[in-house]
Amino acid sequence: MSTISMPDPDKAILARAPDIIAALRAALPADAVLADPAETCAYECDGLTAYRCPPLAVVLPRTTAEVAAALRICHQYGVPVIPRGAGTSLAGGALPTADSVVIGTMRLRDFLEIDTANRFIRVQTGVTNLSVSAELEPHGFFYAPDPSSQLACTIAGNIAMNSGGAHCLKYGVTTNNLMGVRMVLVTGEIVDVGGPEFGMAGLDLLGLICGSEGQLAIVTEATLRIVPKPEGARPMLIGFDSAEVAGECVARIIRSGLLPVAIEYMDDVCLRAVESFAKAGYPDCAAVLIVEVEGAAEEITDQIERIRSIAAELNPVEFRSSRNAGEAMAIWKGRKAAFGAMGRLGDYLCLDGTVPVSKLPYTLKRIGELSQQYGLEVANVFHAGDGNMHPLILFNANAPGELERAEAFGNDILRLCVDVGGCLSGEHGIGIEKRDLMTKQFAEDDLAIQMEIKDAFDPAWLLNPAKVFPLEMSRRHCDRRVASR
Repeated sequence: MSTISMPDPDKAILARAPDIIAALRAALPADAVLADPAETCAYECDGLTAYRCPPLAVVLPRTTAEVAAALRICHQYGVPVIPRGAGTSLAGGALPTADSVVIGTMRLRDFLEIDTANRFIRVQTGVTNLSVSAELEPHGFFYAPDPSSQLACTIAGNIAMNSGGAHCLKYGVTTNNLMGVRMVLVTGEIVDVGGPEFGMAGLDLLGLICGSEGQLAIVTEATLRIVPKPEGARPMLIGFDSAEVAGECVARIIRSGLLPVAIEYMDDVCLRAVESFAKAGYPDCAAVLIVEVEGAAEEITDQIERIRSIAAELNPVEFRSSRNAGEAMAIWKGRKAAFGAMGRLGDYLCLDGTVPVSKLPYTLKRIGELSQQYGLEVANVFHAGDGNMHPLILFNANAPGELERAEAFGNDILRLCVDVGGCLSGEHGIGIEKRDLMTKQFAEDDLAIQMEIKDAFDPAWLLNPAKVFPLEMSRRHCDRRVASR
């Protein structure tokens, strides 16, 4: 039995379920509202599949106006709303409650405008991350953030969680590539924030919305910054017989002033699974780094030689740089398949803490010690260049007590990330997984200010309830607000 709990459903809302569903069906196209339990069960969880709860209903709009109509009805009836992209999130950020309506953005699939002169693309937020770059390919541009789930994850979810990816070391995460949004408030009001023009005046509302995990609004359109494709790019693979030494290599590359496009890390547990699955030709060693550089041919050669020199001081077991597109694809093949490959080993919890790059060697050492302490194997695969770690804790969901042990192990890893100067999340968000750890990173006053911001956007706390903030703290906050009226 998991230690994570959700609030009991509102019986008054459940009693009015037929009226709520009828109102939604009257305002929306016939195929936009799902209420049959056989259909809504597909939306009972996101990528954190240990926790499930079917919603009251699911709404799948195709336009901003339809999103607004659904939100107006839910607001009128006081129904909690769960914004959902593709459901690939890994922190329970899209977990419904039994009295909630899920509003999914996956049918918002239109590409609205491409302007290469001013370097932006405007899209509906149900388009997948990878499809944005595919749309830009004929124009010689691409969209830089590239989460590992980019084949399936949508721009809506990327904005909600401020997602990153392998190439965020050079190009930044979603917030660095987001120029504007069209969003719908809980009341159904449609609001535009930012846009392709630089120098937006006033409060940085765009920075507030990006990473807000569906707590403030539902984003239906986005203006994204695009960049020209580089002249060339070459990945290299560096193997080490020690996880800590691999972490030290990352720190030395960053300290040298080099800025690769990506630095990815996989340890021996992950390498065994990946090699069995993808046959990528990785060496049998304790850890592998994939480092990619880009630019003109001379620039690429110079960067590779400088990285080779840095790695040589740490006695790598292998240093391999790609010489053609096929070899480059082979180097990346296993990393792109890592999470799927790990699933073949059994159940796992995928964490998302971030640490200063200089603390990677110590953090990896401590995770190994915690693995021994808890008696659970952990695989480390992550974006090493910016310290965004993704430890995968392996456990048996059918063994009594193992899920709770895995959760406790994960909580200790996340506390460790904060203790060394990092934070609880790099791109997966807080969701339900980390909400009770928020007091580890933030003082109570800090959380109070964050909750007051939510009050301003969502006074009744209907958007994505029971997420991000510790449950007891959010209950006390709402009780104080009611008492003060």
